[in-house]
Amino acid sequence: MVTDRFPGGEAEAAASPAPLPAETVRPTGAPGDPAGSEQATLDEPFRGSPALRWAEGADAIELPEAKAVAGMSEADAELALRRTKEFLVAANLDPDVIAGGRPDEALGLLDPEAQKDLLPDQRRGLREPSREHDPVGLFSRFDPDEVRLAGDVVKVRGRMTLSGGKPGEIEVHADYTFVYPLVKAAGGDHVERTIVRREITTLLLDPDRWYATPGKLAIREYKVNTFNTACAVYDGYLHPVFPEDRERATGPTVDPYDRSGELRDTQGEECGTVSRT
Repeated sequence: MVTDRFPGGEAEAAASPAPLPAETVRPTGAPGDPAGSEQATLDEPFRGSPALRWAEGADAIELPEAKAVAGMSEADAELALRRTKEFLVAANLDPDVIAGGRPDEALGLLDPEAQKDLLPDQRRGLREPSREHDPVGLFSRFDPDEVRLAGDVVKVRGRMTLSGGKPGEIEVHADYTFVYPLVKAAGGDHVERTIVRREITTLLLDPDRWYATPGKLAIREYKVNTFNTACAVYDGYLHPVFPEDRERATGPTVDPYDRSGELRDTQGEECGTVSRT
């Protein structure tokens, strides 16, 4: 797992809010600012953001064509893709999880046979979050006493690919960015956006060849970069940074909407900032 946080701060500029076509390959650059970039509002929480043209919610996660790989059938591949989407939705788009709830549906999709360490670690992190066991590595959760979604829409952009691993091993790689518009739970109309980019590689294993539970997923690798969230807080929640909370940045400035590169791997304690939200 790789995590990286930045507090607040497809190269194509849109002249209109026409939806973008689905992403099928890695973009060549960062998206341009939308025309007339303005401050977000409760009625228009994505105003001024490239995410204005992104698809919404689960519909934004489109499955590639399934094909037989690694000695497993096309139906197996379709199941691997579908289960991966179900996990992404349950982990990042479930309203109860976003509002700080337990991601039980997402955890239920994971294979207890193939995930003997990961599942206990995640459950421990949900009970007693720490730097070593912080559930935001896999799940997008916010403290309901602190913030709530501005509306009911989360914008999503990314892509999913299918490949074969070892015999009896279907790999699905997903790379998605989620944009959450938030307001303070205590009230007010100032909207801040927290952006979460995730890469995850899942496996569907043939139980005749591997210790595996039919229909369940294993996770080979996962990475996350979070933007406009407090640094060095490991309590199981993402914490959007509002203007009055901003601290002096010690790390680099990063564009959270730039999907043209790999996720950052930062090992130190530096706390960067974002060029926009």
